[in-house]
Amino acid sequence: MVSEGRKAIALLSGGLDSLLAISVVRAQGIEVEALHFYTGFSVVERRRRLGQERGAYGDAIRRSGARLGVPVRIIDVSQEYLEVVLHPRYGYGTNVNPCLDCHLFMLRKARQHMVQVGSDFVITGEVLGQRPMSQYRNALRLLGRESGLEGLLLRPLSAKLLPPTIPEKEAWVDRDKLYAFQGRSRKPQMRLAEELGLEEYPQPAGGCLLTDGNYARRFRDLVAHTDTEALTPDDMMRLVIGRHFRVSEQAKCMVGREEAENCYLDQVRGDWGRMTARDHVGPVTLVEGTPSDEDKWIIARITARYSDGKDEPLVAVVYEAQGEQEVLWVEPMPLQEVHVFMI
Repeated sequence: MVSEGRKAIALLSGGLDSLLAISVVRAQGIEVEALHFYTGFSVVERRRRLGQERGAYGDAIRRSGARLGVPVRIIDVSQEYLEVVLHPRYGYGTNVNPCLDCHLFMLRKARQHMVQVGSDFVITGEVLGQRPMSQYRNALRLLGRESGLEGLLLRPLSAKLLPPTIPEKEAWVDRDKLYAFQGRSRKPQMRLAEELGLEEYPQPAGGCLLTDGNYARRFRDLVAHTDTEALTPDDMMRLVIGRHFRVSEQAKCMVGREEAENCYLDQVRGDWGRMTARDHVGPVTLVEGTPSDEDKWIIARITARYSDGKDEPLVAVVYEAQGEQEVLWVEPMPLQEVHVFMI
């Protein structure tokens, strides 16, 4: 017989696996509170900042919790998490995704909250073998041990393939009603969602920017040319806006691809230089660093290339910096040459 009056903390990403894990545990009479950590590396946050996503960050997460009947606490850990990304103990995955360090960071936070509110254990939507870096058997064991949750970390979707946890041994939950999902296929989860009546759930879409190859190149370039102690979550978000070009060790530029990105770049300009094509519709280009005259010439040619004057022999590009303006008449850069500078 399952014990009554037990409470659990759940990590809620908003994806299908975490929703299923919560549903399975709640069905056994466990009171669940969900935690969602805002890390600053969300594709959804990029869309919101560009005005492509309605509502504040976390609205979809809160709606997911409401559908499951669980309260959701959203915690901004972006500044603290940035340190994890910059200095991962267990290294990166294929790109700049520190998956083991990421999971460990969140589990430690969940443990702290579990102790503070007097809950009994933590649940996650992890599936054995689903991700090569952080969800193989040894990694799951390491995460439980290093987070301080060994024995108190229940993974309902793969529990039958893992050693019994304290909640199972003590009959807080019925192990027979847990699952043995394994591998990368989502078909078992989709069938379970149908059985549980979960009709609305997100499809996998690479929601973490750190797993994206283009983002990783820009991230590495930024770290190589910046004092990492001075970096902020906003610096990380700018890496997904526009086209990025490294023109020298001292200078870089960001070129807007659409009106929303142009507006965003103007909003975050600060003390950086700005270039636009004077007589043609075109991008806003932010000039970051301390450009030499040659750097400015290269950036002006790139700006002209992405304007409506790209086929003209010469384009007037206005450079604004420190309250002053100058006009550079440049030949738009050929596309093959542009690619040499693109990050």
